[in-house]
Amino acid sequence: MASLAGLLVDASRQTSQSFEWAGHSVEVIETTEAALGDLREAESGQRGFIITRNPAYARSFAERVESSARNMAVAVRQTSDNPMQHARAREIAVLMAQRATFLRQPLLLARHGDFTGAVAIVASGRGRELMDAISARASGFLNEERALQTSRQDAADKRLASGRRLAIIGGVVVALLVVCSFALLIRGIRRPLATMMRAMTALGDGEQDARIDTAMGSEEFNRLAEGYNAMAERLRNAVADQANSERQLQTANAELQRNSETLRERSSVIGLLGGMSHRMQAARTDDELAQIIKVFVPRVLPNVPGALYAHNNSRNCLVPIASWGGTDVPIEGFAPDRCWALRRGQSHYVSGPGGDIVCGHVGEDEIYHCEPLLAGGEVIGVLYLQGKIESENRFRMNVLTENIASALVNHRLQRSLREQTIRDPLTGLFNRRYMEETLKLEIARASRAGTPLSLVMCDVDHFKRFNDEFGHDAGDAVLQVVAAEMRSRFRDGDVVCRFGGEEFTIIAPGTTADALAGRVEVVRRAIAELTVRHGSRSLGSTSMSFGIATWSNTMARDGSTLIQAADMALYQSKREGRNRATISLIAA
Repeated sequence: MASLAGLLVDASRQTSQSFEWAGHSVEVIETTEAALGDLREAESGQRGFIITRNPAYARSFAERVESSARNMAVAVRQTSDNPMQHARAREIAVLMAQRATFLRQPLLLARHGDFTGAVAIVASGRGRELMDAISARASGFLNEERALQTSRQDAADKRLASGRRLAIIGGVVVALLVVCSFALLIRGIRRPLATMMRAMTALGDGEQDARIDTAMGSEEFNRLAEGYNAMAERLRNAVADQANSERQLQTANAELQRNSETLRERSSVIGLLGGMSHRMQAARTDDELAQIIKVFVPRVLPNVPGALYAHNNSRNCLVPIASWGGTDVPIEGFAPDRCWALRRGQSHYVSGPGGDIVCGHVGEDEIYHCEPLLAGGEVIGVLYLQGKIESENRFRMNVLTENIASALVNHRLQRSLREQTIRDPLTGLFNRRYMEETLKLEIARASRAGTPLSLVMCDVDHFKRFNDEFGHDAGDAVLQVVAAEMRSRFRDGDVVCRFGGEEFTIIAPGTTADALAGRVEVVRRAIAELTVRHGSRSLGSTSMSFGIATWSNTMARDGSTLIQAADMALYQSKREGRNRATISLIAA
């Protein structure tokens, strides 16, 4: 009886140990899966921060990495009794430590503001290869541990069967007692085991809410049930966290794609504005500048009609430069104080009737946007747009106004510099250099078209008298009055130039010397009737002598022969008494 009792005690002890080993395997599995879950959550937080740039995603990174390493260290200690599993656990721990180190690299870059570098490291795929290696080894490790759990469970069943056979060997009474005892024991074991197996099977089939009643009838089964329930709960939380992380990653990825599309569109707009800017820098006239604006602005702001206004030279009126999209603009422009954007020095818009004060140059109940053009802190014009400007179009509008403002300033500067190089500063007429260049062009044009071209050389009679009697300032006044009179009397197509000193030259395209003589006679009489004043003094009257010549194919194409012929006719007028016009005999 004592031996039988001893054998029964030993069988019970071995069975208990088998269940403890089975529970040990459950703890190893639970600890390993917790470590993997923490590492995945750390990776999700890192990617969420890099993609969305929201620091909230990365707050628990260090805690998750530390928890992962701590749980894996526990798993390594738990498998110290199994050399093969122990080696696998150590290898997984090393790979997880390497993965944690790799995760910190882009996170540190992102925290220092280098999100582009962080995205490049994540997109390289090296971290994914390491995570795949961890997943593969962890899968093998967990499968082996589950196999150990199953084998230990089978060993427990075998020991139970052995105890059962041992109980039959005893005497009838003892046998009956032992049979009853074992029957009760087997019943107390099989029911919890069946309950545990059903719960595990249900969990394996995807029922995350499958749990075991902790009232199992024994402390060991109660501990196993508690361990299983804790593991199942952590597994459900890990799956839920992973699903949540995947949703967040999908949301962040969608946002990243939208941002990428916006960046592509903005890059295209910037390229378009670059082409517009280059063309505006190369524009030589106001018409060319207006044409460039009409072509490019509708492409930068599609389906947004509008107009561009700029200050006139006196800065007392905004004149239209260009319009597009069928916008009607007043040719006379409007005063600066009629636009609230110019008065405030910032954007002014009305997004709906009664939404804000309406500018004086806009119709009532009109939805529009006025954007001032600023350059060097100075308002140089306004961009008027019809309709409501959406958020993305605001970026385009801001870049557009900067480009147009810069181009307008450069265009005006170039025009001013050009005027300085071709204009005589005293009289405002074209200078000799411009005259020589224009004469060559007109000769070439007349030669091709077979049209006449005439030239007038003239100077002020007795000009030296004004300088000697009244001073050089008085002489300058005479030149200015004579220049103004000639500019008003000759045609718009005639080019009136100051040749030098008191001499002037007029290029008259499409006109013969005989036809031009009548016009010159009108100018001569008008100048002879002038009374020049300088300050409070009267300088008296003045007169001019003229020489007229017409170009012919026998003359030099650089204009020197034509100038010489007109100059000879001028000196003939001088010799014949001045204050007259003479037609060159060469032209005649």
